[in-house]
Amino acid sequence: MKELRSMPLEVRALEDEMVIEGYALKFDSPATHYGMTEVLAKGCLDEADMSDVVMRYNHEDTYLLMARTRNKSLELEVDDIGLRFVAHLIPTQSNKDVYEAIKSGLLDKCSFAFTCEEELWNEEEQLRTILKIDKLFDIAVVNVPYYDDTEVHTRNVETAKDYALRKNAEAKRKLLDRMAKDELLKKIII
Repeated sequence: MKELRSMPLEVRALEDEMVIEGYALKFDSPATHYGMTEVLAKGCLDEADMSDVVMRYNHEDTYLLMARTRNKSLELEVDDIGLRFVAHLIPTQSNKDVYEAIKSGLLDKCSFAFTCEEELWNEEEQLRTILKIDKLFDIAVVNVPYYDDTEVHTRNVETAKDYALRKNAEAKRKLLDRMAKDELLKKIII
């Protein structure tokens, strides 16, 4: 006798989830404070340790963590623009407060904490160029950013679709590149 077991399935709408995304840093975009300019060179994250990065509010250690790469609630991606992130926030009261502040436009900038492995100083122009970041400790939604071109916003249906399409296209491109390399290797071997 055939038996069937079923359970109700909860389907949550994207609008009900608290997902934020943006750029914690952007390459080749200078920030000037107190007479000194700093810029992050493209490639500065190429060898950076990003194995356990947390998302915080204002870099506060006393504030409950918002997301983390270790449990995959924080996704980081280095692209041609900079360090892009997607954070899936659990519904704690503090996360709800920050999410609503982002959604309303009250909070719209980010920051990051790191150690620098290699830099270039131009004393005459008071310019520091970060060439290589050793470790990225955290990214943060902040009230006042060092780099004003950073951004954070709540994810909506359209940005989610755009992100999925971009990831799909990127995966296809990587697959085609790998297949082309395999074909080239076959021709070289034969």
